[in-house]
Amino acid sequence: MNQIENVRRLVAVAALLVASGAGAEVISYSTGLSGAAEAPPNASSGTGWATLWLDTTAHTMRLETSFSGLLGNTTAAHIHCCTSVPEAGTIGVATQVPNFVGFPLGVTAGAYDFTFDLTAATSWNPAFITANGGSTASAEAALVAGLNADRAYLNIHTTQFGGGEIRGFLSRDVPEPAVPALLGMAAVSALVSRRRR
Repeated sequence: MNQIENVRRLVAVAALLVASGAGAEVISYSTGLSGAAEAPPNASSGTGWATLWLDTTAHTMRLETSFSGLLGNTTAAHIHCCTSVPEAGTIGVATQVPNFVGFPLGVTAGAYDFTFDLTAATSWNPAFITANGGSTASAEAALVAGLNADRAYLNIHTTQFGGGEIRGFLSRDVPEPAVPALLGMAAVSALVSRRRR
């Protein structure tokens, strides 16, 4: 097999790798959590972070969060959406109420990692579904729109701060290039470079 045929095959493989990810999109959002970001701000020494991955094909939402140094014990945690102004204000709860299933309660530090099925009504606040078209699909669309507009936040409520001790607005992360596509392009580039020598 000659080098031109090798290049053609590698280009075909690279194209298949790129196409295999077509249509599926996992969008990530992240935030730091603090008392200063609450509304109204408070003097909590508590801190935390959260990362959210939305899979628009599987209709799932994975939430990973960690927190420590809270002044009160945790009583609830959830995502609120959608404020009228990006990164400001307060609004009702979009996700499960009174808190995420399995979230560590009664503690001042902890971690949480859970994947929600966004097609299940139990992943949502019923009031959010009703206010946003009446279906889980319309609730998901509203949440995605709010997240993309920096109008959704995660907060953790405690015995010391019933309205929320720490929170952060979730912001969309800058996507990285698809690894398979990069590997395919690197292989093609290496063969072309070798052919030129």
